[in-house]
Amino acid sequence: MIQIRRSWYDLLKPEFEKDYFKNLQSFLQSEYSNYQIYPSEQNIFNALNFVPLDKIKVVIIGQDPYHEPGQAQGLSFSVPENVELPPSLVNIMKEIEDDLKITCYKNGNLERWAKQGVLLLNTVLTVRRGQANSHKDKGWETLTRKIIEIVGSSKKPVVFMLWGSYAQSFAPLIASWHLVLKAPHPSPLSAYRGFFGCKHFSKCNQFLIEHNETPIDWR
Repeated sequence: MIQIRRSWYDLLKPEFEKDYFKNLQSFLQSEYSNYQIYPSEQNIFNALNFVPLDKIKVVIIGQDPYHEPGQAQGLSFSVPENVELPPSLVNIMKEIEDDLKITCYKNGNLERWAKQGVLLLNTVLTVRRGQANSHKDKGWETLTRKIIEIVGSSKKPVVFMLWGSYAQSFAPLIASWHLVLKAPHPSPLSAYRGFFGCKHFSKCNQFLIEHNETPIDWR
């Protein structure tokens, strides 16, 4: 079940050997056998498989995967091409276009960001069809907290985009030399409370340029 880039496997091997992760694996085996679970097993660790630790420039933290058919692909906020953009992603694209004065591609497959060094990490990596948060508190949070801790203590400066109070709760894990950008969540419920106008994408690229990194093409 662990289909993960070798460098991340080596970093996380101590976690994989702990009881909580073994219990999580047993739970997932049962879930995948008996229910429709998203994403597919081979895509659970997609976020890590796209970006090795030393190539991460930006971290965007989500909660759990989309829970409707054909949406989840193992990257936070992302959906495959030709799938209707979920409301939060619509709002993210709106802010990018307003902030950077560019026109975004009209598909929601954010692999194009991941390939540039954006870690699109949900804190819960699986979900049962039609049941948001159904895999909450099963062990994923312990593992993803460790991942955020590893990136947050890495020496290379990284931009963390923390949208909403849940994502912002991880701020204490992030060392001072990284750039931490906080805003309300981009969901329709909260985007107008400060996500729109946060200018995180221009601030991110400015920081990357200042640290001799290629800025992200956010289109």
